[in-house]
Amino acid sequence: MRQMKLGLFLAPGGHHMAAWRHPDAYPAGFSMQSYVAAAQTAERGCFDMLFVADVFSTTASGDRQDSFRFEPLTLLSALAMTTRRIGLVATATTSFNEPYNVARKFASLDHISNGRAGWNIVTSSSTLEAYNFGSADHRELGERYRRADEFVEVVRGLWNSWDDGALLIDKAGGRFFDAAKLRMLNHAGPEFSVRGPLSLPPCPQRHPVLVQAGSSEDGKTLASKYAEVIFTIQRDMAPAQAFYAEIKSRVAAFGRAPDHALVLPGVLPVVGKTRQEARDKYEQLQALIHPEAGVAGLSRTLGIDLTGVDVDGPLPPVQIETLSQSRAVGMVEAARRDNLSVRQVYERLLVSKGHRQLIGSVADVADSLQEWFEASACDGFNIMPPLMPGGLIDFVELVVPELQRRGLFRRAYDGATLRDHLGLPRPGDLGAST
Repeated sequence: MRQMKLGLFLAPGGHHMAAWRHPDAYPAGFSMQSYVAAAQTAERGCFDMLFVADVFSTTASGDRQDSFRFEPLTLLSALAMTTRRIGLVATATTSFNEPYNVARKFASLDHISNGRAGWNIVTSSSTLEAYNFGSADHRELGERYRRADEFVEVVRGLWNSWDDGALLIDKAGGRFFDAAKLRMLNHAGPEFSVRGPLSLPPCPQRHPVLVQAGSSEDGKTLASKYAEVIFTIQRDMAPAQAFYAEIKSRVAAFGRAPDHALVLPGVLPVVGKTRQEARDKYEQLQALIHPEAGVAGLSRTLGIDLTGVDVDGPLPPVQIETLSQSRAVGMVEAARRDNLSVRQVYERLLVSKGHRQLIGSVADVADSLQEWFEASACDGFNIMPPLMPGGLIDFVELVVPELQRRGLFRRAYDGATLRDHLGLPRPGDLGAST
């Protein structure tokens, strides 16, 4: 029986925009103990993976709970020592990195974790990040994705620097490695010139799992060509089914197996033993939203200054074609379609970063997840607990057992690597990622 995949989108305080203000929230800064506890709780729930997002900038706005963050590869290397099975996925941008460094870091994580690493490929959309790398400008979308395409090719080539069995460690014969199993990359392209080889033996997975999130045309093309897991924002069934079908078709057009590109929309679940308990939890979080924080967050998401706007009035005109993030496009489209006020936009949509919210009993949440999964709207979900640790504990202790009872989710890990969990093949030498 086909079973759903589950990822934990890890945010220390929780994903609700006001979660950090909740009295039961984990500290939203540098509590390593909270990260360890979250990773171990998700592993107890047999999650396929946990995911850490990243950006190379922050703002001066004092309302943000994500203003401070660990460097993700460092964090996941530490978490690899406190977990045994759960996959470890981190973001690394192709805009402000070099392929050799990224290839080496994720190969290192794959070795450190014994085959549990994944790379979330992003192109970066914020000018604030460009400011931290000596530029007042940011490349336009198409140019960023052209760089990303070549970047991924170089990284995959570096991961193929050595054939399996290249590392001999033959003490008697005096041969540490077999030079015949070494491949020089010698890449020369518009963006990069990289000789290689990578200074590590083959990864346990050959390639760490490739993850991508992007709903623009360029984003969908990059995902279809390379990604093995695709994070997406979908709030309604019909658009989710259309996106799913489109991605699977595009993947096949690149000569890849559609089953080897797994679509996981983000979901923010607020779970109670009863519907009223769930509603009470949600309303407690909603009451913590400060209007100024809501307006500031919406301004950042849309890239326009909404300071002084009437929060109970309509959203000011926004040109959708100028928006750089798919979540921003979705918010504006929903605001126009449902005639939402500014307050309603940040209370209904921004609180969950544009993702679908599920508020209800255990059966309610499980029913909704099952409906989408069985209706070919997804292959699983990227779970975004609204509050940490409580939201994750609720999901692991209440929803996961119900999904297991229905035969929709594993009761125990069958394999050891992230590829094992996801049902993905180990790439062959010099071949595509599937």
